[in-house]
Amino acid sequence: MKNLGQMMKQAQQMQSKMAEMQAALEQAEVTGQSGGGMVSITMTAKGDPRRVKIDPKLADPAEIEVLEDLITAALKDARTKADAHVSEEMSKLTGGLPLPPGFKLPF
Repeated sequence: MKNLGQMMKQAQQMQSKMAEMQAALEQAEVTGQSGGGMVSITMTAKGDPRRVKIDPKLADPAEIEVLEDLITAALKDARTKADAHVSEEMSKLTGGLPLPPGFKLPF
């Protein structure tokens, strides 16, 4: 039963570390860009948008579709960076333990 008690203690430590990581992800920011930096979107690593910056040269009503495409691309870039940040932090938490494909923490 010593191993069971040790496993429970490790599970509690992991839960505590997971909570700390969640709080850190709410504060960590990533910035996605498109159009050579003409559009940038900053969001938390959890995916909450914080800021959108658009170069004033893009504010041409005749080019609104281009602007919409650039915003979409910047959002995708930011989301990709956020996912990479979460994966990096999760790897630190799990000690590099490889998780099965598609298995994401936190649930």
